[in-house]
Amino acid sequence: MEVEATALPGVVIVRPRVFGDERGFLLETYSKERYDEHPALTQDFVQDNHSRSRRGVLRGLHFQEREPQGKLVRVSRGRVFDVAVDIDPGSSTFRQHVGVILDDESHTQLFIPPGYAHGFCVLSDVADFEYKCTAHYRPDDGRGVLWNDPTLAIDWPIADPTVSAADRQNPTLNEYLDKLP
Repeated sequence: MEVEATALPGVVIVRPRVFGDERGFLLETYSKERYDEHPALTQDFVQDNHSRSRRGVLRGLHFQEREPQGKLVRVSRGRVFDVAVDIDPGSSTFRQHVGVILDDESHTQLFIPPGYAHGFCVLSDVADFEYKCTAHYRPDDGRGVLWNDPTLAIDWPIADPTVSAADRQNPTLNEYLDKLP
């Protein structure tokens, strides 16, 4: 596999090796031994999740506050625009983001370390989005930042996304940070 660093510390793009022929293809979506060879990917994953969404759905920007989750994300069906946002005011890349197309043709993965906000929007008719997490999901610890926060300036590739009621009510990053002790 190939591992490519991004502009955000610890956020890496993973391109697994795909073995294909006229019958189809085979790839390893995760091998602890192989992933542990890359410092950014040396993680203990404790939970796997799978979501399905239709075209135009935007999920995010989500994170956990007290027990941050790292996520190794991929698309097993369809195509999405996936985003990681640095929300740490002490970071040199604060408010910066990385956006990557993930799809079922390239099999590209994105690793987002704990402490980043994460979101994606669906570009295909349907997308199956799968991710491994470094911490368990805690509903009482889940937080969000407004997906179209102007200070983040994310250029989402859809004009009028379908966003959940909860995600529409997320604060901007400044509003979230202002409420912290």
